[in-house]
Amino acid sequence: IYMGDWSSDVCSSDLAPVEIREKVVFAGDELPAALQELSGVAGVRESLIVSTCNRTELYCLSEGDEQPLVAWLSGWHDLTAHNLDIAGSLYRLHGTPAIQHVFSVACGLDSLVLGEPQILGQLKTAYRAAQDQRVTGPYLNRLMQTAFSVAKRVRTQTRIGANAVSVASAAVALARKIFEDFADHTALLVGAGETIALAARHLRAHGLRRMIVANRSLDRAQELAQEFDGFAISIEALATHLPEADIVISSTASPTPVITYDAVRAAIRARRRKPIFMVDIAVPRDIEPEVAKLEDIYLFTIDDLQGVVNENLATRREAAHDANDMLALEIAQFEQQLKTLDAVPTIRQLRDEAEIVRAHTDRKSTRLNSSHPYRS
Repeated sequence: IYMGDWSSDVCSSDLAPVEIREKVVFAGDELPAALQELSGVAGVRESLIVSTCNRTELYCLSEGDEQPLVAWLSGWHDLTAHNLDIAGSLYRLHGTPAIQHVFSVACGLDSLVLGEPQILGQLKTAYRAAQDQRVTGPYLNRLMQTAFSVAKRVRTQTRIGANAVSVASAAVALARKIFEDFADHTALLVGAGETIALAARHLRAHGLRRMIVANRSLDRAQELAQEFDGFAISIEALATHLPEADIVISSTASPTPVITYDAVRAAIRARRRKPIFMVDIAVPRDIEPEVAKLEDIYLFTIDDLQGVVNENLATRREAAHDANDMLALEIAQFEQQLKTLDAVPTIRQLRDEAEIVRAHTDRKSTRLNSSHPYRS
């Protein structure tokens, strides 16, 4: 992003295929060196790098066009060695659109999942890294601090972050309607893929302490369970541990159900009719459909969750309109602040010149006074 001629060079999923995005990621350990080198690119006065799983962005205050930044990005990642040309996968923003883009990113309005909060934390991490390397200045500092403040207001004054918009988060949101407090309950997670891992994170974030992870690969189950201080079991041991579970979330690639009607009926008897909340995210289904007929069982399928997700997305889209109205006002105020920053060097120069004139006048006055014949 250039100040004065603000711009950003961006590589994201909107334009860039995954084979390019994966090549331009900045790993955490290389970020300090990259920031130092970027700050040395011709014309760059301030810089910041945002690199996530879905976007790589360079925010710069610079004099000149963006071509040196494109060349640097390509050179840093040695893209010519991979026969990759990123020119068609970039978009460049200048002036007000660039400011609007940064604010939108901070608020989650530019995310794959509308309103997701993770990007704000990633922006703050990127900003801290740039500050640590002393490559930001008054303009980027003001931009990022304002973006963080705007994002906080948008989240508190609109419903952009309300309600679950992923299958995993929707499953946990439904579970919270059954169990007011997760702290004293146990979750049985069947499978160890990305969806189950995400569900585990949501459960832990809401206070659930005990998890059991079941998977065909016990090693993978142990790996995921260890991340959340849980227990790992094999798929074959499901029926044995099912009575321990208050919450069951299942997502495997099994062609046939892994949780049977008989196993769940036995579990309910062993639990003395304490209810079990069950979510079957798999296609084909992991839980036999007849399980839904059992009393004290709350069974939801992927279709049930998708309906929740769609409703919540509609709510977030409505909130996005309110958020964009807020951003328009914030951008106008921010641009006024920038004019003040632009005036600072001129004011400082005038003060310096005034000081020189004052000092010169004082010296001249002193000489005149000392040379006057009637002065003692």
